[in-house]
Amino acid sequence: MQKFLIGLVAVLALAGGIAIYLLLPQPQAKALVYEPPRIIAPFNLTGDDGAALQNQALEGQWTLLFTGYTFCPDICPTTMAQLKKILPELQQHTEAPVKVWMISVDPQRDTVQRLADYAGFFGEEFYGVRAEHPQLYPFVQGLGLMYSIPDVDETDYLVNHSAAIILVNPDGNLQAIFKTDHQPGQIPTVNMKDLVSDFSLIAD
Repeated sequence: MQKFLIGLVAVLALAGGIAIYLLLPQPQAKALVYEPPRIIAPFNLTGDDGAALQNQALEGQWTLLFTGYTFCPDICPTTMAQLKKILPELQQHTEAPVKVWMISVDPQRDTVQRLADYAGFFGEEFYGVRAEHPQLYPFVQGLGLMYSIPDVDETDYLVNHSAAIILVNPDGNLQAIFKTDHQPGQIPTVNMKDLVSDFSLIAD
């Protein structure tokens, strides 16, 4: 009888613990998470190795998509360096590879070779991607991002572009958008601590 009572108390304690856990607020991602994930419209881009890229190039890996350009003075190199730093943490939460695509929004100056040199500086997980504006603009817009197009005769210019980061899941679908954190006097970039935390919730 005593063993029965002890067992009953243990079961009730376990049930009570589960009930309390379910009632507690669960961690929520700060990113905009799409459930279900969104299908990305068909695209045709070129990688920094000269490869032709279609939607299937995003499959089998987690991909962080980021718009930028090699002449960018601040947001792009800062974001790339921050992503390089946290990639090992992201990889701990998934068996699928985690990659970064920097989508150049400056096709006039960013050649395949220039992109390869730039992306390669940050590591083998980084991949430069480009296309001419007729293919590039619809792709970027479809991700929920934007960029400005300079006049044709301009040679020394800055490109205004989104600093948010897009997360694509291993099925090649849009899973989440990590938005920028605007702090007075600082470059508007994504909060990498939040990105790591949100990725762990999404990928685990």
